[in-house]
Amino acid sequence: MVPLLLEKKYDVVGLDTDLYARSTFGEGIVEIPELKKDVRDVELQDLEGFEAVLHLAGLSNDPLGNLNPNLTEEINYLASVKIAKLAKQAGVSRFIFSSSCSNYGAGGEDWLNEESDFNPVTPYGVSKVRSEQEISKLADDNFSPTFLRNATAYGVSPRIRFDLVLNNLAAWAFTKGLVYIKSDGTPWRPIVHIEDISRAFIAVLEAPRELIHNEAFNVGRNEDNYRIRDLAEIVQETVPNCRIEYAADAGPDKRCYRVDCSKIAKVLPDFQPQWDARKGAAELYEAYQKVGLTLEEFEGTRYQRIAHIKYLISNELLDGELRWRTEKLTTVE
Repeated sequence: MVPLLLEKKYDVVGLDTDLYARSTFGEGIVEIPELKKDVRDVELQDLEGFEAVLHLAGLSNDPLGNLNPNLTEEINYLASVKIAKLAKQAGVSRFIFSSSCSNYGAGGEDWLNEESDFNPVTPYGVSKVRSEQEISKLADDNFSPTFLRNATAYGVSPRIRFDLVLNNLAAWAFTKGLVYIKSDGTPWRPIVHIEDISRAFIAVLEAPRELIHNEAFNVGRNEDNYRIRDLAEIVQETVPNCRIEYAADAGPDKRCYRVDCSKIAKVLPDFQPQWDARKGAAELYEAYQKVGLTLEEFEGTRYQRIAHIKYLISNELLDGELRWRTEKLTTVE
């Protein structure tokens, strides 16, 4: 997102606790001014002078959320609402919240739009639903929150996540010659490239206020809803010499949803996604070749989100509340 914002000539300041400073993939991250701070510790002065806040920070997957549901509530929900309130107090006019299609959770076979019922099945999904509900109440003539319910992300980025379905299937295929499916392959999943998620944020940032004020948008395209097994076949066709294999205990996944993204296409025509699953699989394969990705890396403590957190805790760099131990900070690269 940062390179795209800089390309558009925005002044960008980051705010992050940098849990994954040791997990950079590929060529590295664009340098911008950054407040190294936990989202739970954000203060009014941190937000003064900004026109917009793009809030993406949080515990970003279900296994991390399950590690300590109380922390997920504290970081993803309570801190998000606090930041929104402070942003409003600081005179920030636009607050764009990175929500999720996980809000729909066990959605079944039906198409789901922004008016569909929430049915989250994980602490992560619950935190996003509650954040939307509370932040929405803050909307007024001077403060416009917008909620971007992103489909499941994929694609190459400096802090790539290997727990995301297309990234994960392609990594297994490249390192082991297996497109390894941990469910029965039937669940529906909408997917969207991280670059296109970034384009959605910029489209909201630049849209007339009346179009985005206190609105939610599913982020993706209707044609990018896939069954897991369909994604597996795309990966098999992209990565040479690999075969599809189902885990021995593979079964149905409660997380099943097909998402209707017609609203964002209609209301924000400047949002023009550039990626699809086949193009994304090819990008991933090329990147994995370039860095020489190994199974030990993507399944190990360097890149796997939950394993990396556990590594930092076991080495006494983080405490049990996921706060840096100040006496150890000098050892973090």
